[in-house]
Amino acid sequence: MLQVENLITEFTTERGKVRAVDDVSFALGRGRSLGIVGESGSGKSVSSLSIMRLLSTPPAQIVQGRILFDGGEGPIDLLQLSAKDMRAYRGNRLAMIFQEPMTSLNPVYRCGDQIAEALCLHRGMNRREARERTIELLREVQLPRPATMVDQYPHELSGGQKQRIMIAMAMSCRPDVLIADEPTTALDVTVQARILDLMRELQERHRMSLIFITHDLGVIASIADDVAVMYRGRIVEYGPVQQIFEQPEHPYTRGLLACRPPLERRLRSLPTVNDFMEEKDGGAFVTRSDRNIEDLVDKLTMPDAELQSRRRAVNEQEVLLSVRGLEVHFGLGAGLFGRSRDSVKAVDGIDFEVRKGETLGLVGESGCGKTTTGRAILRLVEPTAGLVSFAGRDVGTLAGAELRNLRRDLQIIFQDPYGSLNPRFSVGSSLMEVLKVHNTHAGLAERRDYVAELLIKVGMEPRYARHYPHEFSGGQRQRICIARALALKPRFIVCDESVSALDVSVQAQVLNLLVELREEFDLSYIFISHDLSVVKFISDRIAVMRHGKIVELGNADEVYRSPRREYTQSLIDAIPKWLPGSRSGSIPQEQK
Repeated sequence: MLQVENLITEFTTERGKVRAVDDVSFALGRGRSLGIVGESGSGKSVSSLSIMRLLSTPPAQIVQGRILFDGGEGPIDLLQLSAKDMRAYRGNRLAMIFQEPMTSLNPVYRCGDQIAEALCLHRGMNRREARERTIELLREVQLPRPATMVDQYPHELSGGQKQRIMIAMAMSCRPDVLIADEPTTALDVTVQARILDLMRELQERHRMSLIFITHDLGVIASIADDVAVMYRGRIVEYGPVQQIFEQPEHPYTRGLLACRPPLERRLRSLPTVNDFMEEKDGGAFVTRSDRNIEDLVDKLTMPDAELQSRRRAVNEQEVLLSVRGLEVHFGLGAGLFGRSRDSVKAVDGIDFEVRKGETLGLVGESGCGKTTTGRAILRLVEPTAGLVSFAGRDVGTLAGAELRNLRRDLQIIFQDPYGSLNPRFSVGSSLMEVLKVHNTHAGLAERRDYVAELLIKVGMEPRYARHYPHEFSGGQRQRICIARALALKPRFIVCDESVSALDVSVQAQVLNLLVELREEFDLSYIFISHDLSVVKFISDRIAVMRHGKIVELGNADEVYRSPRREYTQSLIDAIPKWLPGSRSGSIPQEQK
């Protein structure tokens, strides 16, 4: 169906040309799935945008290669088509699901109108026919109340529902080739599992060819026939999914496979790509050929005696945070004649405590109340009822200077590092602002020295203090946010989905950093996430939330091994099944 030959795509920047895609070649058969995997900046998305001819020129330019599409009439080089002729293929014979559904959907148009537009353009339907077909498509992607949802706007839908709208739009003209660019990134594991099931079902039903782009090899295992591993714009490993997973040859592939936290054992720290390869100046790398996944995981595994010793040590510590009967209700606004409408119980009477040096994992789907709980503890949203006590002090009674002083001990790391950093402030200014507000460290020179010390602590160079947030990767920005949270030497940090949107390799580095800082500074964490495998790695205990309530609370390993609730089991079942640390190291039989 599709053959890419020696594709090279470059971007022109102030510092010269950057080769984002460097001599990439692959083939995609009818009805087959190709997974393209790699970290941010590896060239995955640029490759797909090159195929769709969606790169803006300048600064992007395809300088070499052929993209041959064969829909039954013989191969056609898409790069040789005029812009007008390409429009007949784009969205019709070749379609794409973009990574961010909220930014890809037009906020001022109804969802149904955005799907119907492609049907009118490519299929010549009138508005009534297009509307009827749109409702059928919404039903096909298993959206509730399709006849109602067709008239809703994007902001009225959840993240998973918006992603299904994007799938319906891409499938509207029954394309021969569908490109899915990170369609499940940052979605709940349960929503991710449903989206993957849906895409497999649609592919089989329509005998469609699929290119699935992601940074997570665990996801690739459940959907791809073949895998292309990209690194620095090049394909470094290419072959059948079974071969790539069971006999990875390139060190980068082995590193990606090892990065996800294993479920069957507890590790001191997670493996990273750097454990398998070492970069040198100029982008070259040295292979650490003596490393394999199973040996490294064995080496990092925490023995039962060590694990039991940590549990006893934590249980002997004083209770630092106590939450009793916490409720947070949000009003739905005024109704007719100013009467108040019903309220939403975002947090509905929960109880828990966190000891000094302990990490409590808070896990559940979007909308379950995890983030609201974390913000209510810090008084970033006001609780409706309940008691939050920190180090014996009632947080709810504090105000003004007392509350500000308490926040030196209570800090938060937000989910979106770019959104939580001021784009007009340099990194150094953002970190020094915290010191100025709380009047710590006398003089500019002393503050600069302390900022440099903070950056070193989170694995960054002091010179980065002069740079701005847009100059860093997602992982680096998250490290900066961690440095800001550490600036006042807090005793307690709320980590709100702080690794959910990061590449698996960067995620592993940030998780390792949080563990190291916890041990060094005797920190306590509430670690909020929808991914139970990540929560299990870092947490001593896990609280499972659903509909504003804690439905299960217990030791992290026991919650995973013997969940008492069906909902907890559903979160475990939704985790991608192939994970490192298994003795066979193979894909489960039902996924082969």
